[in-house]
Amino acid sequence: MTERRLRILIAKPGLDGHDRGAKVIARALRDAGMEVIYTGLRQTPEQIVAAAVQEDVDAIGVSILSGAHMTLFPRILELMREQGIGDIPLFGGGIIPDEDIPKLKAAGVDEIFTPGATMDAIIAYIQKRVGNTSEVAAS
Repeated sequence: MTERRLRILIAKPGLDGHDRGAKVIARALRDAGMEVIYTGLRQTPEQIVAAAVQEDVDAIGVSILSGAHMTLFPRILELMREQGIGDIPLFGGGIIPDEDIPKLKAAGVDEIFTPGATMDAIIAYIQKRVGNTSEVAAS
């Protein structure tokens, strides 16, 4: 058996054009040995979920600064369930008011990281939540 690197999709949904934080997180995850698929700016929930299915990811991370988190996260979760990947952890970050975090978690978002969260905390969460995956090496 050979270890397979964790595959993490990082996405920027909606009209928010600020992606520096998403790129910093993507780099930190790569530096931690994960394979990162970054979807780029202004992705629809449909595009995000389609990419997650196509790339066979272990987790989806979404960065939202636009204030549309109460619409975008539930739509992504709905599409994930429809596409049969509802068991993949969806985590997020950005400007999300404290009072909305319990509502998002109740809806199915696995974890929310607000400004000030460390890269080490995000990496540790992913490693703990998703763990290392392995697959049989081709003979």
